[in-house]
Amino acid sequence: MRDVAVVGVGMTKFGKFLERSLKDLAGEAVRGALESAGIDKSRIEVAVVGNATAGLITGQEMIRGQVVLRELGIGGIPVINTENACASSSTAFHLGWLYVASGLYDVALVVGMEKLTHEDKRRSFQAIGAAVDVEWAQQVAARAREARKAEEERGPSFQEGAGEKRSMFMDFYAVWARRYMERSGATKEDFARVAAKNLYHGSLNPKAQYGGEYTIEDILNAPLVVEPLTRPMCSPISDGAAAAILVPASRAREFTSKPVFVRASVLVSGRDRGQDEPGVTEEAARLAYERAGVGPKELDVLEVHDASAPAELIIYEELGLCGQGEGPALIRSGHTRLGGRQPVNTSGGLIAKGHPIGATGVAQACEIFWQLRGEAGDRQVEGAKVGLTENGGGMIRGEAAALAVHIFSV
Repeated sequence: MRDVAVVGVGMTKFGKFLERSLKDLAGEAVRGALESAGIDKSRIEVAVVGNATAGLITGQEMIRGQVVLRELGIGGIPVINTENACASSSTAFHLGWLYVASGLYDVALVVGMEKLTHEDKRRSFQAIGAAVDVEWAQQVAARAREARKAEEERGPSFQEGAGEKRSMFMDFYAVWARRYMERSGATKEDFARVAAKNLYHGSLNPKAQYGGEYTIEDILNAPLVVEPLTRPMCSPISDGAAAAILVPASRAREFTSKPVFVRASVLVSGRDRGQDEPGVTEEAARLAYERAGVGPKELDVLEVHDASAPAELIIYEELGLCGQGEGPALIRSGHTRLGGRQPVNTSGGLIAKGHPIGATGVAQACEIFWQLRGEAGDRQVEGAKVGLTENGGGMIRGEAAALAVHIFSV
């Protein structure tokens, strides 16, 4: 297997863009990546395009990548479509890496794109809610209707409005948050600290959907989504696209004087396991560290899947940034804020940057690319040499259905 490098990236601003199409969004990101890499589209030998909800939102199924790339004059090459819930484009990145690492192709284009907003918000929430075992979800919903009070105390509760007024996933995240509070001593204030940090980081990112300087009280006093999550603790509905160009590391300096090397690309799925066995994130991280030859203490900057603020604290522990139950202490210490030892979600994360599902994985890689090249502007992590992305998708039996971890270095 060959070593692989990223030589160019492009990304749209994330936000709610009812007037923009997938072709428009993806086109901007792809053109940006080509310009960044300094190459013409004729150099692309293979393209992998990640998207999750176009079929449910726009009706475009089956040939999504071919549709958007043909609009850019890109055709005649293999175009592969990947759909893996929120991990759709980190899956695409993994396949693009594999094509180049295997020696089959020398120049791969990886794209993540999503058009998630719709005039009918229920359609957006229902599309997100499809990323579960739907038969199981129906059974849980039926039990919740029969015994709502008991269900709220014991496990996932589809409270009024789930899947219609909010993403069903926020109900799952709320249950996990309450359980995490019990075992770690985390408080709602700790979750507010995560949200305030990421919103501050987002204020420094011109491509972020949201941002600003918020106090813990501002976050706690915001409208409640589902206990204990207030609105700023939850990732928003978003549209956007991101793209990257991958080449063999041995040829990277033909394209740029500042390549970013892919040290590890790991994609795993959840599984049935015992209580004492590692979860999907821990397993992916273990494999990535092993393949990259680095450990968690060597990471300088990270982008993780903070679909809700409590999730970020749990991921700290799963990635080995701290011990079990130590996530609250880590966020309180400032360790993961800009200026701290290991800033997390300098882009603003999903909470502030936005979460256009199919674009998120590649967008995380864009942020690490800019950070490691010293091009992140006001949110730059000084001296960053090693970065990690963690991106989960869907949910089956209490954990991510698909999860990707990538490690990059210069």
